[in-house]
Amino acid sequence: DQGVDLRGYLVWSLLDNFEWGYGYSKRFGIVRVNYETGERTVKDSALWVSEAIARKNG
Repeated sequence: DQGVDLRGYLVWSLLDNFEWGYGYSKRFGIVRVNYETGERTVKDSALWVSEAIARKNG
């Protein structure tokens, strides 16, 4: 709203720290990563964040 030059946004949450604590045996976050292939799958929560940002900017 105040003209800040924002080129990217990183979503980080306290839940990411829990994932590390569980040794990646439980999944948290907004993108699921297949550790064998490196393939990333966007979760519903990531779509929600994207839509929320679009509403704010639209």
